[in-house]
Amino acid sequence: MKTSEIRELTDKEIMERIELEKTNLLKLRLNHSISPLDNPMKIKETRRTIARLKTILHQRKISQNK
Repeated sequence: MKTSEIRELTDKEIMERIELEKTNLLKLRLNHSISPLDNPMKIKETRRTIARLKTILHQRKISQNK
């Protein structure tokens, strides 16, 4: 998910997306520990998506407090 796409979402949608990505990351890690994934870079990509979502959410909170 690109940053421009994330900026179009509301705060509530971002929070929901974070939870969805976290559960997806957990599933990927469990599956990878049992048997190797076809594309292990999906784990890294998911972690970065979560970080992007959290960053945008944090930036919005900071800008609201000013």
